[in-house]
Amino acid sequence: MATPTPIALTIAGLHPSGGAGVLADVRTFTWFGVRATAAITSLTFQNTTGVFGATHVSGKDVRAQVLPLLEEFKISGAKTGMLPTREVIQAVARLFRETDLPAPVVDPVMVSTSGHSLIEGDGVKALITELLPLARVVTPNIPEAEELTSMTIRSEAEMQLAAAAICGLGARAVLIKGGHLFQEPDGKRQEAREAIDILSENGRVTIFRSEFIPDTNAHGTGCRLSAGIAACLAKGMTLEDSTQAAKRFVFEEMRIAQS
Repeated sequence: MATPTPIALTIAGLHPSGGAGVLADVRTFTWFGVRATAAITSLTFQNTTGVFGATHVSGKDVRAQVLPLLEEFKISGAKTGMLPTREVIQAVARLFRETDLPAPVVDPVMVSTSGHSLIEGDGVKALITELLPLARVVTPNIPEAEELTSMTIRSEAEMQLAAAAICGLGARAVLIKGGHLFQEPDGKRQEAREAIDILSENGRVTIFRSEFIPDTNAHGTGCRLSAGIAACLAKGMTLEDSTQAAKRFVFEEMRIAQS
């Protein structure tokens, strides 16, 4: 008897160009051999160069998208992306508390690559108090980790401290994405010579080092990384192996884009 194809769920915003958000997540799930399901939290008006506006879905309607999926499918992996309002965050957290959905990969999307805010008002506080304690892993980049912890992160050691602080907020594990976002003592951002990501899980720290690729076409890399982790978790892989596999996928996509 053939093994059933694992099913993963993304709860995120719709990016019409497909470079990020639900469309990028679905493509990533498919690449990893996982069946994709999705619920949309926001209809954004954007292309690869910027965000021009958005219409957010209500928390009630996000829930209404997910419940029929749970009646039909056994979902083995899940991730969240853009959760634009406190209402949506609370509705999503309730779904993970009250159903048999697996603990999600939480990508704490706050600001677009072009600098547009993607979370309103007290949404960050709700993200911290409502969703982080339910997460299998939280995957902030450095600015997001700084927002979550009120810390300034300029070094690998400070990345580790921030990861511990986010775990202290209730997350089971944290992956802080270093990339090129290190900050020099003079306050200027400078591109790193290598990409450094730090995974903290149950007090154990794993450091992933890889070649740094300039981000001339890195739009949506965080979405694809978190979706890749969710897909691999759906297939029964460990978090560390899931992270490594997702990083290889994103690295190869970036390498091809630069060629």
